[in-house]
Amino acid sequence: MRFTDLGPGTARRSRSRTAVRTARRTVTALFVAGTLGTTALAAPAAAADRPGTPPAVSTPAASTPAASTPDKKPPAAKKHDARKAVAYWTAARMRAAKPLDLLSVARRKLSAAAAHATTDAVPRGRATAVPPTLPLPSLPLPALKAFPQPGGPWTGGGQVVMTTGRVFFTYQGRQASCSGDAVTSKNGSTILTAGHCVKLDGAWHTNWVFVPGYKDGAAPYGKWGASKTLATPQWTASEDINYDVGAAVVAPLNGKRLTDTVGGQGVSFNSGYLQKMYAFGYPAAAPYDGTKLIYCSGTTTKDPFFSKDHALTCNMTGGSSGGPWFRTFDEKTGTGQQASVNSFGYSFLPNTMFGPYFGNDAKDLYDKAQES
Repeated sequence: MRFTDLGPGTARRSRSRTAVRTARRTVTALFVAGTLGTTALAAPAAAADRPGTPPAVSTPAASTPAASTPDKKPPAAKKHDARKAVAYWTAARMRAAKPLDLLSVARRKLSAAAAHATTDAVPRGRATAVPPTLPLPSLPLPALKAFPQPGGPWTGGGQVVMTTGRVFFTYQGRQASCSGDAVTSKNGSTILTAGHCVKLDGAWHTNWVFVPGYKDGAAPYGKWGASKTLATPQWTASEDINYDVGAAVVAPLNGKRLTDTVGGQGVSFNSGYLQKMYAFGYPAAAPYDGTKLIYCSGTTTKDPFFSKDHALTCNMTGGSSGGPWFRTFDEKTGTGQQASVNSFGYSFLPNTMFGPYFGNDAKDLYDKAQES
């Protein structure tokens, strides 16, 4: 894969590992309990209604006595039976899946985190980019007709309606969903998503499938089962919110690779902050229901609190996690360079989405996935 050198990366920002650890302890992922639209939330460890009876979930950290030893590192990736996952996700199960909520950070922990801030920044290098894989010739960049947008259905068409999709998996015995995006890659089979959409609370999700262009239980471009899921080392080891980036490698379907079927978006690393971006996803928590591709657009800012993330005005809800953020987005072709994913929100700051900075570690993850 040839990378285009875009020039020097931006300057580092100062923060501490202590700040991240303190704030990370306040981060919890919640499931919407019962039907969509209810206000009751249940922690992942609590019991929840199940529309079906999924197979048992294996928890790597609890598989052997040695797994609980402090020096024992979690597995770097999770291997999957792609064929079994595809068979498991029927239309009924996809409709019934509960959205994995956006991670949430509470106000009361922020002052403690800020008090310890020193010099820990997301590692960055020279800016690099991978162009999108287009089934049709690219058209000139149009005026920003759908910009800015705090949240609404995407009606512009283009490649994004094929490359973006819902992700389904089993998490702690529950049928759950996130979002993801097919990207240009050497293996033609790589998807980028959020780290918590592949692993959460020390356990890798199972029965993992990607459904591009999902439409109310239908899979117009097929269900693509993962053969492997992986995440940044920081998310794998300690679920550090600054590195909430995951990836999946999917098995061929009917003899074809993923991007041969739906195309692949470009990817951008170390491209800086304060960018004009478009974010996409399939939010499935009220007021959304997971049946439509939703987008937000605007000029990003930096997280003013503890993380090193981008911030974007956006009202997407649970289920949108892992959806792509694009820079240099072309509304006519529906293509761009992915530079982040939907990750988390602050509980006291509604209608604002945060996405991790794609630095060196995100690039290393992408490289590892595309070489698989």
